[in-house]
Amino acid sequence: MKTTSSRAYRCFSTLLLVISAAVLLSSCAREETPVVVIGTGGIGGNYQLIGNAIARVTNKNLRSNGFQISDEPSEGSVSNINAVVAGQIQFGIAQADHQYEAVQGIAAWQEPGAQSSLRSVLSLYPEAVTLIAGANAGIETMEDLRGRRVDIGMTGSGTRQNALDALEAADIDWQQDIQAQQVNLEERLAMLMHSELDAFFYTVGHPNTDIKFATYSVRGARFIPLVNINEILENNPFYSETLIPADLYERAYNAEDIETVGVKATLVTSSDVSDEVVYAITKSVFEQLEEIAEYRPVMRNVSQQSMLEGLTAPVHPGAMKYFAELGLELPAPAE
Repeated sequence: MKTTSSRAYRCFSTLLLVISAAVLLSSCAREETPVVVIGTGGIGGNYQLIGNAIARVTNKNLRSNGFQISDEPSEGSVSNINAVVAGQIQFGIAQADHQYEAVQGIAAWQEPGAQSSLRSVLSLYPEAVTLIAGANAGIETMEDLRGRRVDIGMTGSGTRQNALDALEAADIDWQQDIQAQQVNLEERLAMLMHSELDAFFYTVGHPNTDIKFATYSVRGARFIPLVNINEILENNPFYSETLIPADLYERAYNAEDIETVGVKATLVTSSDVSDEVVYAITKSVFEQLEEIAEYRPVMRNVSQQSMLEGLTAPVHPGAMKYFAELGLELPAPAE
């Protein structure tokens, strides 16, 4: 009996050692898997959710890719581009206008100069420069913004420069003619609904859950069309004329589609990132576009060809390799 018990104990101990070793080896293997980081945006926003979707579909092929993706919240387009070119992250989601400015060395990059290592990977979806006001704020046109509390977006966000472009076209000085605010999206929505803010700008894909929530609030909300759109288009090659369909927001105080301008949300990287990694991510997004679209409605009308549009930085060779395999050609670059 003692012998049997002793044998059983030894077998059990050996089994435990084998299991422990397997767990240890598995843990080491996981630790050694390179991690590729995508900078996204504010938690709960489109950038963060789509970055998470890209990570999820790409990580399905973890073994064959040889790397895993981690998506990280950030302050938005400008900070993502800066982190990518600094080598702090490998990919970032950014608006096409900021991509253009970084490559040209203008706006936020006037002092550091042109960011020659920045590369495009693909376009994601169109984003409309959206101006929304409280329904009872007495704001129906951009002219009504004068003297009012208007959030123009956080420094480093894509929304901010778009707001300034729209205000300039309307001949409104953001430093003198309005009470400019800059708070994060959650605070912005709460302040609008509690009448602590009169209006805010938000560059975003539609339909948008946060804006829909504002339209369903007790105060209600109204979209405000931009003015002098042709002037904005002439001065900025990365914008395109855009409509926000009124039927997407049945509770908004708008009977007609809202005229505005838009830019593309894009995925960017650096020339230092390997062709193999960029190719793998590009392939994953293209091949699992339907799954991403199920996760984020703003991607539902995206096509393979549209993912090559609005790329205002040079395209990374890894992405170009995959485009060539599909027989897709880049459109003529913006002048």
